[in-house]
Amino acid sequence: MRRSLAILIAAALAGPAYAADKEADKAGAPGTNVDMPFLMAPLTDGQGKLSGYAYISSRITATTDITANVLRDKIAFIQDAFVRDVNATEVATSGNPVTVDNNALEARLLADARKVAGADKVVSIAIIQVQVSPLHPSAVTSTAVAPPAEPAPATPPKPAKTP
Repeated sequence: MRRSLAILIAAALAGPAYAADKEADKAGAPGTNVDMPFLMAPLTDGQGKLSGYAYISSRITATTDITANVLRDKIAFIQDAFVRDVNATEVATSGNPVTVDNNALEARLLADARKVAGADKVVSIAIIQVQVSPLHPSAVTSTAVAPPAEPAPATPPKPAKTP
């Protein structure tokens, strides 16, 4: 019974380990990924007026696990370069102020990270998640319908007679 329990536990642990290996293939070797803090990029409309913010999550892949530790020590400096970049140049696609141009942004952020940490230490950068938040969300939607009005009583109730 103990033997079958041990085999069952080993099989249960092997599945997540296999999935983690598949995820590592997409992201880089184990220990080489450095998750960056969220980046808040302003979004502007056609007239240059602030219309919202894009919250961007990114991950840098280092050449080795040792250089990943060097990158972790420089996260504040890399983040500072990222913030300066997204505030100097628009991150949205041309013609659509609420869609972030991920490919162009990845290229810019990769150049920034290589400039701060060294070109030989950074392999790639990946945009993990982008969440756009409008500055003034609309309180009323176009499909909103008012609730039906309650009908007024036909005649008011009569007061009770007192003796």
